[in-house]
Order: sequence, then C-alpha cells, then structure tokens
Amino acid sequence: MDPVVVAGGAMTPFNRRKDGSSWRDWARNAFVAALADADLERQDIDVLIVASESDFFTLQLNPASVLADDLALFGKQVMRVEGGGASGHLAVQAATMQVLSGQADRVAVVGVEALASHLPGATVSKLYGLSFDAWTDGMIGIDSTALYALSAMAFQARTGADENDFAAVAVRNRDNARLNEFAHLPLASSVDEVLSSPIIAAPYHRLDCSPLSDGAACIILGRGSGLPDAARDRARLVGIGAANDRVRLGERSDPGHFGSKRIAAGRALAGAGWAHTDIDIAEVYDSYSGAQLQAIEGLGLSADVIADERAGRFDAQGDLPINLSGGLLGQGAPVGATGVAQVLAIARQLEGRYWGRRPSRTPLRGLVDTHGGIATLCAVSILEAP
Repeated sequence: MDPVVVAGGAMTPFNRRKDGSSWRDWARNAFVAALADADLERQDIDVLIVASESDFFTLQLNPASVLADDLALFGKQVMRVEGGGASGHLAVQAATMQVLSGQADRVAVVGVEALASHLPGATVSKLYGLSFDAWTDGMIGIDSTALYALSAMAFQARTGADENDFAAVAVRNRDNARLNEFAHLPLASSVDEVLSSPIIAAPYHRLDCSPLSDGAACIILGRGSGLPDAARDRARLVGIGAANDRVRLGERSDPGHFGSKRIAAGRALAGAGWAHTDIDIAEVYDSYSGAQLQAIEGLGLSADVIADERAGRFDAQGDLPINLSGGLLGQGAPVGATGVAQVLAIARQLEGRYWGRRPSRTPLRGLVDTHGGIATLCAVSILEAP
C-alpha cells in the first residue's frame, strides 16, 4: 500500500466531564488543535469523517453534518462511520481509502463520544447490550461484561491464564497512564487491589474493566504535495485490514479466540509488506484486562501470550511494548474517539514526540488494533516511522 501521512493530530482529555461542555465542544477543540499540529487551515480539508458509535450517547441524529457546521467546513464531503468499538479506527481506514483513491488530498477524522456525562452507567450498560445481537442478548438482559467474561473463561481454560495474569495487565496499563496527561484513570495499584475489587462478572473484577469516558480525538491524513513541509515528515500509515466474526459467541468454534483479528492483521501486514515479527510497538483493544491478552494472541503477536506476559515482554522495557498510552483501561474509552486516539498515540511514538510513557528502544513500526462486539468486527492498521 502506498503510504499515507498522519499529518497532524490532537485529543482532548478522556474523563468524565462535569464542566457543562458537550461532545460538540470536545470535537471542535480536537479538530482545531489537529489543524495547528498539521500547519493547515480549515479550507485545506477536503473531507470530514466523523466516528460516533451511538446516537443515544450524543442525543444527535446525523452528527457528521452538525459537526461539519460547527467546524465551519462547507462544500465538503462529509460522512459518518460506525462499527461499535471499532468506529474510530474504521473511520481512519475510510479516510485512508479516500486519500489512496485520489478523491481527497487531506481528510480530517474526528472521533467523539459522550459516555460518562449525561446517562447513568446502568443505562449505558443496557445500551451496550444492544450492540451485540439485541434479540438474543441485549433484550434478555445480558450485558457486555458478562459476554466478555464468558469469552475470557474459554480463553483461560485453553491457555492456563488466571486472574493474576488479567490483573497484571490492568495494573501495568494504568501505571502507563500515569504519564499520560489525557488519561482518565492514571493509577498506581497492585494485583491484590485489582483482585480485591468487587466482582462484576467472573473472572472480571471492577478494576479489570475500562471506564465510561467522555472525549474526542482528531487526526488529519494526507499525502505528498498536498501537505505543508513540516507535516510531510510525520509517521506514515502503510497497511490497513479489517475482518468480522460470528456475532454470537456460542456459534464460534472457540469463544475465547479472537480469530478475526488474525485475518485483519494479515491483511494490514500484507499491505505494509511486513511480518508479525517486524512490529516494535502496539496499541491493542483492552476493554477488559483479559481482552488485551486475547487480542495479542489473536493478532499473532505472540506464540505463547501467557508466557510472554509473565516474562514482561509487553512492558515498556520489553521487546514489544503494548498500550503505553494506558489503553482503554487507563487512558479511557470514549468509543468513537478510541481508535483515532490509538492511531495518534502510535504515530507520536514513532515520531519521538509522544507526551506519555515511551519504550526503552526507538520503535520503527507500530500496530493499532480495535474491535467492536466481542472481537466481532476487527480493524488493524500498520504505521511506520518517518
């Protein structure tokens, strides 16, 4: 795949907003800061792509048109992308295809979600149940934590993973988030504290779960002469891939294996011309602590993910640092913004200008992984250093 440059990007803090601001304010702030980072003006943007998982969260039908108006983008191509937890990442991939097709020189991707500020947590949980199969799951009261827990139990039975392994992921990611000024849950904790937090759905405790967050993120993609000089020398997006799986866990051959991630990663790596062993750093989808280990295995980044986890391979000092941003567990999880922020984090790591924790070795190639459902709709992108 021809490289597409991540010309600029920015994000707001991911947290629970109690200041009277709205998702429209957060989106505008991220967009304006991304323009400044790319040294571009509003009129330079050809296409706006908005990622937002649910109209229930924004209380706005057709949010892309409304945001285009707020951002003073007129006479532009405007669209919305939705794919559950993968919404933001799929929007980035849609923008990549716009640039590669020659339809646009510069595309702004804005991901935004209001999950924490105006709806009770129990209501959000019920709405999330409808993002699986509403007939067989959501409408009978099964929530996302219960479904992820069932998948995690199958993973444990096959791999020998235990609750200590899951808790270690939660501890590390939130410790990474302590250096991230935008993070929702920067926290110094211990495995014992995770295991002593209340059980939500076994094997998951409260501290194994990512928070409900508000926030926005924006990146601008472009190529070649359509970008200012400073923006051309930025991280490049060189491979994209996506794949789906059966929606209902019971219809999968192994409910604990995220098989569609392997397909999506294979497509992205093929586009980049790389192998799994070429990846130096990754941001993977850790809506729950065990889901991070399932993602690493599914992506093909480890032949024995539990042994590698216990050996510290995924730490900042390891040879494959993962979720140095803090991931969803630490940085937070405003769904539409999540995948956009993941791409931004890897791009900044590869450029050497990341604001948070950095790996012990300079990375040259990075992977971004996101999914909707229980790894039902997976998106993977590959980036390389300038």
